[in-house]
Amino acid sequence: MLDVDGTKPVRLASLPRNVEAPFTLLPPAPAMAAMAGRLELSALRKLRLQGRLIPEGGRDWRLDAMLGATVVQPCVVTGAPVTTRIDAPLTRRYSADYRAPQEGDSEMPEDDSLDPLPEALSLMDVLEEALALELPAYPRAEGTAPAEITALPPGATSHQEETRKPFAGLAELRARLDATETAPDTAPDGEGSDKG
Repeated sequence: MLDVDGTKPVRLASLPRNVEAPFTLLPPAPAMAAMAGRLELSALRKLRLQGRLIPEGGRDWRLDAMLGATVVQPCVVTGAPVTTRIDAPLTRRYSADYRAPQEGDSEMPEDDSLDPLPEALSLMDVLEEALALELPAYPRAEGTAPAEITALPPGATSHQEETRKPFAGLAELRARLDATETAPDTAPDGEGSDKG
């Protein structure tokens, strides 16, 4: 097996095709701090990507790895720090025959782990993308009650006003129907009579 230095881009074409290439990526503190800033984290305490690059077919490669991280984010309700431990498997496939979806393609690609074969693979970029996908979207401090958040576009009315409007419309319709039912019969004499 071949060890890969995860801190430097890997030229896949230079790797032997008959063996797997294991790697362990432990980013240095400055790189972690920069990544935390880009991902809008309060802190990034631990970060590790460990796995292997596996040759497939003639020129393709597969990356199988495990992402481990401890992140701190502000609670969406109170702003208090929320610490989350992330342990997630990661698979990426790099294909020399990759074809990007064209405009007008009706079907979405079935395999979202498939990417074009790069000349040099940055494991740091793979790590950051994987971490971004695994972050909790709405971190919540323990014991925090759910918050009701309402976003209105310009000119829109509140939720309560919106719920009243349909009933106001129904009341109007009912009033019109009642007026029609109680209106005097305006048909000419003899019409509607069964006398002949």
